[in-house]
Amino acid sequence: MSADTPETPVDYRDTVFLPETDFPMRANLPGREPDWLARWARIGVYDRLREKTGRAPFVLHDGPPYANGHLHIGHALNKILKDFIVRSQQMMGRDARYVPGWDCHGLPIEWKIEEQYRAKGLNKDDVDTVSFRQECRRFAEGWIDIQREEFKRLGVTGKWERPYLTMDYHAEAVIAEEFMKLLMNGSLYQGSKPVMWSPVEKTALAEAEVEYHDHTSHTIWVRFKVTNHTGAALDNSPGAEAPKDLLDANASVVIWTTTPWTIPQNRAVAYGPGIAYGLYRIDAAAENATAVVGETLVLADVLAQGVMTSAKVEGFTRLRDVATSEFEGVILRHPYAGIENGNGEWDYSVPMLPGDHVTDDAGTGFVHTAPSHGDDDYQLGLKFGLPMTYNVEPDGTYRTSLPVFGGQPIILPDGKEGPANVSNIKALHAQGALLAKGKLKHSYPHSWRSKAPLIFRNTPQWFAAIDVKLEDGMGTYGDTIRERALTSIDQLVQWTPPTGRNRLYSMIEARPDWVLSRQRAWGVPLTCFTKKGAQPTDPDFLLRNAEVNARISAAFEAEGADVWYTDGFKERMLGNIVNPDDYNQVFDVLDVWFDSGSTHAFVLRDREDGTADGIADLYLEGTDQHRGWFHSSMLQACATKGRAPYRGVLTHGFTLDEKGMKMSKSLGNTVAPADVIKDYGADILRLWVAQSDYTVDLRIGKEILKGTADSYRRLRNTLRFMLGALAGFAEEERVSPAEMPELERWVLHRLAELDTVVREGYAAYDFQGVFQTLFTFCTVDLSAFWFDIRKDALYCDAPSSLRRRAARTVMDALFQRLTKWLAPMLPFTMEDVWLSRFPGEANSVHLEDFDPTPAAWLNPDLAAKWDGIRRARRVVTAALEVQRTAKVIGASLEAAPVVHVEDTALEAALKSVEFADICITSDLSLSADPAPAEAFRLPELPGIAVVFEAAEGEKCERCWKILPDVGSHKHPCTCARCNSVLG
Repeated sequence: MSADTPETPVDYRDTVFLPETDFPMRANLPGREPDWLARWARIGVYDRLREKTGRAPFVLHDGPPYANGHLHIGHALNKILKDFIVRSQQMMGRDARYVPGWDCHGLPIEWKIEEQYRAKGLNKDDVDTVSFRQECRRFAEGWIDIQREEFKRLGVTGKWERPYLTMDYHAEAVIAEEFMKLLMNGSLYQGSKPVMWSPVEKTALAEAEVEYHDHTSHTIWVRFKVTNHTGAALDNSPGAEAPKDLLDANASVVIWTTTPWTIPQNRAVAYGPGIAYGLYRIDAAAENATAVVGETLVLADVLAQGVMTSAKVEGFTRLRDVATSEFEGVILRHPYAGIENGNGEWDYSVPMLPGDHVTDDAGTGFVHTAPSHGDDDYQLGLKFGLPMTYNVEPDGTYRTSLPVFGGQPIILPDGKEGPANVSNIKALHAQGALLAKGKLKHSYPHSWRSKAPLIFRNTPQWFAAIDVKLEDGMGTYGDTIRERALTSIDQLVQWTPPTGRNRLYSMIEARPDWVLSRQRAWGVPLTCFTKKGAQPTDPDFLLRNAEVNARISAAFEAEGADVWYTDGFKERMLGNIVNPDDYNQVFDVLDVWFDSGSTHAFVLRDREDGTADGIADLYLEGTDQHRGWFHSSMLQACATKGRAPYRGVLTHGFTLDEKGMKMSKSLGNTVAPADVIKDYGADILRLWVAQSDYTVDLRIGKEILKGTADSYRRLRNTLRFMLGALAGFAEEERVSPAEMPELERWVLHRLAELDTVVREGYAAYDFQGVFQTLFTFCTVDLSAFWFDIRKDALYCDAPSSLRRRAARTVMDALFQRLTKWLAPMLPFTMEDVWLSRFPGEANSVHLEDFDPTPAAWLNPDLAAKWDGIRRARRVVTAALEVQRTAKVIGASLEAAPVVHVEDTALEAALKSVEFADICITSDLSLSADPAPAEAFRLPELPGIAVVFEAAEGEKCERCWKILPDVGSHKHPCTCARCNSVLG
């Protein structure tokens, strides 16, 4: 220290330009986010965005949730993803409209009202239909209000004050109109065929309303005895003439089934034309076996051993091949033929029929065929004219007039198994038809509402034929619903991820006709009339009259669908057109998937904030909606519009706990959005979505959320530093890129690169990629590099210095872009950041667009140069960290290392910049000489070595650099730079 330097250092802290900001370090999101929501509503952000003219529209059509309970984490994931898209598309220059909606009809809501009735000991069927429907409406209205606030709390923007509801009068009128288009174009028909049926809820269900759970079923192996071709029993008595049939006189064809209750409905046994069969003789059996020594069985060869094991057969012989041609014309005896008290119910012939659906993967190689209780069985019955049976009532009991089993339930009202299965097993055993029995745990269809097992049940239902040529003149993409759907999938829709295309294509390619009718009360009725005395196949069975249809539509528009159930409505609709007494009114209600599938008409087509062509830019839901909303919307629109109602489909996975387990209340591993918001705030939940790969199943839990909150904290600190460093920034400070130091021009280059990545990422719905790119930029390029280097210039350079002005100019460009780029994902935080710099009641970052980024900022050559500089810096900082760990130095400014560089181009690059400032050392020397052996090196960065040297001189009390000139200036204890700033 020089002689004139004071012994007590001067305090220069007040002369340093430290960051200044009121932006809090702690976010307090749970407490502050509601204020932002209130502010956005107060200043009308969503409606003000609609005032921006000349923009191409972008419409994400909302898949309606059911209005019947609090939101779960899957709802949050879905709505947050939608909000990412709407906000980002808006900020990229589109008019991004979002109308939230609710599905209000159907079983989920009706079931809740029925539960209330049951709790009071009341019967729904004793209540007036209109009164019951109004109770359902009130229930839905209450939950809509609750869910609306829960969705808004997530930060989701949209037309919340005017959502769409499938129970609005206009919606009900349009749904009826869309149904009546099927009536008029020839696709509607009434058929009697097996459908998925819920005995508990007493209604048909669509595949989308079915979920599969493990279920333990009875399994039985049943003998069907061979008769002669006339159906008479073969004479097996001693000395009788040998039968001329190719099958042995005492042979039995064995079937295997997991539904013993369907045996009374058996009408045939199917075999596989390509399966190898054999005739097997029982030689020995366990004492308690039902197999009889000497009897012969026909079985598929690859399954014979398994059957024998199940039947406790201890020895058997394969007698010969049995060609499938031998089954032609063979008649079997029903196991219940001649049963006591059977009254001849089952004394009919059971033919053997070829079926392509029969395999030798499991069972016996033969399939028991009950056309009323399975689709394959039904199709085989259609092909060969098998009669249908009507033995099972809507509540899942056998009809009371059925001999032996009448009135017995298959499924009890509480969803548990009824006695029907066991009764059949006992009857089969008594008849000598039961070869073996067992239990099988397998995946089985259940109602997604009651959680009770389902059955296939033959019942008259209304269907949309998907392979009938439609009489509508909209054949651009095909003449049938299926053709139009498959063409749309391939030619008209963009799939994200691409696997969604294959999933929906295969479903629609193989699906049967659409079951439209439900035997319920709460929904839009099937607005049609049938001719009394006519058969469904008669041309005049359905009343097809445009004037009647128009009356119905007008009535629904004015009074809602409840009017269908009022006295005299049929006469009011048909009077003066046809004789009302000649027609029956249909009172089934439409499948709610038809409701939601029709939303394109009353939302996209009819609302002023819809689309000109009634087609959405995007539908977005979970992967389960390939069999749900994506599917029904596709079928419905192809039937009434001629093509898909969407141009893009995005699907996301399901939410799991941290261990990858499915969430369940019983397991206690659910994560409620409300709890996350209460503990962390909605932006943390949104950040979890942004950090996740939504194309697969997503995990969430306490530890994951803690990690998300830590990422948020690091990002918030970056933004807070920018706010502080920009305090007082004025336009006159601005520096053109041409005047800037290379380091600032490198940052501009990175911004130009990011601009492309961000826009392309948002356009591709790659939110994880966008966020990770920006997060890495903020933490690595900015906080750990550029901010770290430029703190000295920002704090200690004179306000007029080019270096400081350039840094603040670039900081302004960073601020403008980062806050807007992150705003779609973190709307609350970015609003807080934006208003901290640009306060004002009318201001909002969500009224802004992404800034255009000049292409001239791109500088690949400069970027390549600085890539080398940063590699060299890594070696220096690593070398200094070794010294810091060894407590040789406390800070990097105490060092003046010698850096040996073998590459001459890199050495020149380092000499062209202030490499000491970049390494945050007080001094630094560059050398092309070979480095000594003891020099520090990083194996992954060869050709660069560092020799530590301590900085010489005294510490500047203002900038903390150690320099030889400190103490030799006007202001004591300062370096030349700081002395100049102080004046």
